[in-house]
Amino acid sequence: MSNSGKGREQDRARVAGNQNHEVRYEADKEGVSREMVKDTIKEVGNSRDKVEGELDHKK
Repeated sequence: MSNSGKGREQDRARVAGNQNHEVRYEADKEGVSREMVKDTIKEVGNSRDKVEGELDHKK
């Protein structure tokens, strides 16, 4: 894993729903709204695989 600017390791397997840049990235990647990404994170948790899988079903 790569380190963040503060020296902590980043977890690429999770989507940080409170980080606007992560939500925007997922929304752009999946072609959906940011609100849909946030709602999906609330539904299935913050696992990137689960979020992306659920968004694929919702499209």
